[in-house]
Amino acid sequence: MDLDSIRERAAAVRDQCAKVVVGQKVVFDLLLTALLAEGHVLLEGVPGTAKTLIARSFAASLGLKFNRIQFTPDLMPGDVTGTNLYDFENNRFHLRKGPVFTEILLADEINRTAPKTQSALLQAMQERSVSLDGEHHRLSPAFMVVATQNPIEQEGTYPLPEAQLDRFLFKVELDYPSRPEERRLVLLHGISGSSRGPETMGVEVALDREFLLAARQAVATITIREEIVDYVVDLVRATREHPSLFCGASPRAATNLIAALRARAVLDGRDYVIPDDLKQLARATLAHRVVLAPGAEIEGTTAALVVEQILEQVAAPR
Repeated sequence: MDLDSIRERAAAVRDQCAKVVVGQKVVFDLLLTALLAEGHVLLEGVPGTAKTLIARSFAASLGLKFNRIQFTPDLMPGDVTGTNLYDFENNRFHLRKGPVFTEILLADEINRTAPKTQSALLQAMQERSVSLDGEHHRLSPAFMVVATQNPIEQEGTYPLPEAQLDRFLFKVELDYPSRPEERRLVLLHGISGSSRGPETMGVEVALDREFLLAARQAVATITIREEIVDYVVDLVRATREHPSLFCGASPRAATNLIAALRARAVLDGRDYVIPDDLKQLARATLAHRVVLAPGAEIEGTTAALVVEQILEQVAAPR
């Protein structure tokens, strides 16, 4: 597939989302990168920063099946994956599929449910399949989770376990908009007490399933020099040796990062990866996969700051 056509379709997705969401170009760039790299994205921010609206707008611009799960404290794993129900009339069990059987899944406020229910997504996110009563059920190859969460300091939240966080290619922290952006969104959405959604604001499909799968095949052919591979490996391994970190990034982080670099190159119209790609994606890929040492946390150090320090310490290839 022509890389220019992928870049044009990605630009069309951004344009459609811009009908609803003001700003947030970096967020949509990461969502598109994850989509091409077969990854998942976690959006974190305080209530009212358009996390859900971003996910809904992104899904609306794609010609893919969409489901939403509103995570609550009483949600059970079967409410996510589905369950086998007994049909007395036909004397057999049949599968009632849960909302995870989709292509774009919005896991809204994922950290407001207990870890037992959060873990129902682990297999789906890693293997794109679900096991129910010993039977494996395949999900769509286009399956992608876009999850939102509130900061863990807020009431009623459950921290996502490390195994769950490691399934997300990117974690994106949303901040308040700038004053000009906030003024624009007030004019755009300040018509009623509830925000206007993509279905009422003319968002059209800009990228369909067939094009996505072909684009992913093109992404897989992108060249990565041996020096870039060494750079990724050295960066990930450095997180396991940094004194401010109790636990570093996993090998999955390295493989995910390589996939993300290929996707980012394609979105920039290149058939090769450059070191700057890694510098742009390292924080969103690694910061949520590492665990701060207790002493560093007390001193106010953040995982993102440590990743930035490591980027400065590890020599980039020329």
